[in-house]
Amino acid sequence: MIFDVVTIFPDFFSSIVAHGLLKRACAARQAEIRLHDLRDYTDDRHRTVDDRPFGGGPGMVFKPEPVFRAVESLRAEGADFPVVLLSPQGRLFTQSVARELARHPRLALICGRYEGVDERVAEHLATDEISIGDFVLSGGELAAAVVMEAVTRLIPGALGNEASSEQDSFAVPESPEGGGPPAPAGLLDFPQYTRPAEFRGWKVPEVLLSGNHEEIRQWRRRRVLEKTWRQRPKLLQTAPLDPQDQAMLDQIKRAALEPAAPMK
Repeated sequence: MIFDVVTIFPDFFSSIVAHGLLKRACAARQAEIRLHDLRDYTDDRHRTVDDRPFGGGPGMVFKPEPVFRAVESLRAEGADFPVVLLSPQGRLFTQSVARELARHPRLALICGRYEGVDERVAEHLATDEISIGDFVLSGGELAAAVVMEAVTRLIPGALGNEASSEQDSFAVPESPEGGGPPAPAGLLDFPQYTRPAEFRGWKVPEVLLSGNHEEIRQWRRRRVLEKTWRQRPKLLQTAPLDPQDQAMLDQIKRAALEPAAPMK
């Protein structure tokens, strides 16, 4: 996977690519991050990338010319790849979108700044416009880092253990394995515990120490459904729940409505 990042702050990414997953993926040649300074595509001695918005208003807007030049110089290499404009106005970035982007061998990421980017970039240059959430950042660099991390996790071999990404929160398995009913997909992850088995009086659930794999699987499935229902219930509206999941979810809801036992 090649990431072409168009930004006015290429140095911003120096620490991000020097640690963790992105560092390992680049070292293993599973990913390559190419940084392109937008100011290199200007044509004036001040290397101007922005100007005041037509119609008035505060702030500055990225000019279209350097952005078009930057992306068109990449296109001149003959490759066809998605061009993603990172913007609060874009479609919401989800695990499903990350999986969609991971199917491509190359992505261009345009990092906006200031009051935004000239709309002609979104209309005539970018093939996609993506937002990482309903909030506003000062620029698209952090958003680009988020996208690269999430997409890189889905590159075969990048994590070392492929089951790690399959069990992530929001993960949607492409097909069920083992012949049994599919696990809850697109939901939150189950709680994780490690040693010690007791810490400050708080004990790890006994079932996780039992060695009974079927009971552990059932416990984890129940906790996935319970946590999603309590914290992100809208995810359940589109999750492909099987009859066993639905029955378990109904039990969880009924238990929540039962009155608490009187104190003795």
